[in-house]
Amino acid sequence: MSTFLLEIGTEELPADFARLALPQLEALVSSSLEEQRLDHAGVECTSTPRRLAVTIQGLPPQQHDRQEERKGPPAAQAFRDGVPTEAARGFARRCGVPPDRLEIRDTPKGPFVFAVLREPGRSTADVLASLIPGWIQQLQGRRFMRWGEGECRFSRPVRWLVALLNEQVVPVELPGSDPAVASGRQSRGHRLVPGPVVIAAAGQYAETLAAAGVMVSRAARGAWIREAIATAAGALHARADLPDTLLEELTDLVEQPLLIEGRLEPTYLDLPAEVLSTVMRAHQRYVPLYQLGATVDPLAAAARGVLLPSFLCVSNGRAEAQDTVRRGNERVLRARLADARFFIEADRAVASIDRRDQLARVTFAEGLGSLRDRVERMEWCTDVLLEALALQGADADHARRATHLCKHDLVSQMVGEFPELQGVMGGKYLLAEGEPRAVALAVLEHYLPRGAGDTLPESVPGAVVAVAERLELLLSIFAKGERPSGSSDPYALRRAGNGLMQILWARGWTLDLEALLVRCSLHWASLLPGLEVSAEQLRNDLAEFLRQRLASLLEEEGLEADLVAAVAGQALPIGRLLRDPGDVRQRGHLLASLRREQRLAGVQAVVTRAARLAEKGDLPDDVLSPQAVVDASLFEKPSEAGMLEVLKQLQPLATSCTSEGYNALASALEQSAEVLAAFFDGDGSVMVMAENAAVRANRLAMLGVLRNQAAVLADFRVLQS
Repeated sequence: MSTFLLEIGTEELPADFARLALPQLEALVSSSLEEQRLDHAGVECTSTPRRLAVTIQGLPPQQHDRQEERKGPPAAQAFRDGVPTEAARGFARRCGVPPDRLEIRDTPKGPFVFAVLREPGRSTADVLASLIPGWIQQLQGRRFMRWGEGECRFSRPVRWLVALLNEQVVPVELPGSDPAVASGRQSRGHRLVPGPVVIAAAGQYAETLAAAGVMVSRAARGAWIREAIATAAGALHARADLPDTLLEELTDLVEQPLLIEGRLEPTYLDLPAEVLSTVMRAHQRYVPLYQLGATVDPLAAAARGVLLPSFLCVSNGRAEAQDTVRRGNERVLRARLADARFFIEADRAVASIDRRDQLARVTFAEGLGSLRDRVERMEWCTDVLLEALALQGADADHARRATHLCKHDLVSQMVGEFPELQGVMGGKYLLAEGEPRAVALAVLEHYLPRGAGDTLPESVPGAVVAVAERLELLLSIFAKGERPSGSSDPYALRRAGNGLMQILWARGWTLDLEALLVRCSLHWASLLPGLEVSAEQLRNDLAEFLRQRLASLLEEEGLEADLVAAVAGQALPIGRLLRDPGDVRQRGHLLASLRREQRLAGVQAVVTRAARLAEKGDLPDDVLSPQAVVDASLFEKPSEAGMLEVLKQLQPLATSCTSEGYNALASALEQSAEVLAAFFDGDGSVMVMAENAAVRANRLAMLGVLRNQAAVLADFRVLQS
């Protein structure tokens, strides 16, 4: 068995390219080997900033032979007295075999002619040589480029190729590359290690590059960086701020990681902790160090007592240059923090209310006015939300004030330089100016959640402003006529819809989104005088969009697709879904628990049967009371009376839209399954579609009431058994 190595050597790759390219490369290689009938013991893909590498273990000397059988004409047409006819000769030509190689076999339709095609396997080296260019050309990524005079495209110019099958070079030339790039056994080590690196055999790749200053395994580099940072932070009695995104980026920025501890001047701890950590993490790729047990106040004006005057840096340099690298990084960080201090001092010289007025000079989006216009629309939304949620007192006052000032920091110098700090700086500036802490916190929180898995607003005013901000965005962009499509969502409307739902769920607020959309849509045309806004279309489009967000979030929470369809499906009345999104979520998770406990199937069978027959009647979907539509004098069987008693017991449960009510309704449906089944089957069963029109209508009415009562919980018709 053989080992194969492919190394694609490039100029410095973007840090995020490997994360996206390696899964593609592994899938391409694996599928190609399967298609080419090449067994193997495993495919491993790795990368450094200057290379992608594939190692394939356990390859055979050649492909398996291919054997294919083709069915031809009936034997009676193919041969006359044992002599091939034109039909047989034509079939043999198409198959590439002589007529005397044709076989006659019995089939269920009689004797037919068959041809057996055998294709001997090619050598593994030849197969790999034909596959390698396709693997490289099929990789996808952002901002691919051409170089030299050729037409070859890649993330960065390809400078060398290593292709080895054990010790043998697999000859390959990259099509479209000019200057030409052909395979060999010469690689390159760390940039500070001069000269080429010769790979003697595929199995010696990692150790050969290690000797040239390259830790070729991406997983090993990541593990080394994580462990080294944890050890260094422990020695300093600190907590390292190392999110997974930063760890991945550091892993893809270095070929031989070297951990360096740097210092920052203690005077910079007078800056907010978020400023220091943003400059270090987002802009310099350093790892900030927090004091163990320190409480981080999101509105604190200084990092003193929270951050250590130290940071960790992962360098790609050599150990002998460690002191020089440390001084260079400290100098760069000192300059960045000096800029941040200047921006903060300049911002504090301007009142936040004056910055709010400056928003009038910044366009929000074409046709939607300025950022100040947007804030005024948000203020209108806040008033509507406070009324709908029946919020009064200090929370309402703080929410209104926070909305009025929530975007002022967008024209601050600090946020202009560090956009990641929007909201954070706004809240800190307001608190420093004497605004109530609740107002400042709401300004900070109204951007939450920023994405999947992010924290949600913890304060009532913050949650109100956050919902108002997302509601305004959805209304304005939809009124403008733009919609998310496929992967295109430039205004992050899906994220806004998700955040709106998540905040309502987290707060436990009952908010009738349908009524809210009706009110907002009718008023929005007056808020956007430059646009022609159809209130009805705006309401309908947004209602369907929010239904999709609701269904998507339920799926992300682990609900199976049929359960999501049963509580938030497109066939359900949109008004009920949006009347209380928390109610939809609650019912979905109740169904999931019933399924886990294997209690759902019995109820589903009876209710689904009743719903299917009820469609032949004309009972409205909102009728839950059997007394209003069922005439007991028309009963002919005891099972009808039993059914009526069940419907009477279910009625109060179906009208109680609470957690306890839904659980009780589900239990009552489960306990009544035998009585309901007796209506259809057994000695006392009835013929629903009776010849007597009155009896038939009476029985259909009972089934319709049962369908409506069960539909309060879910649309059982879409559930999978």
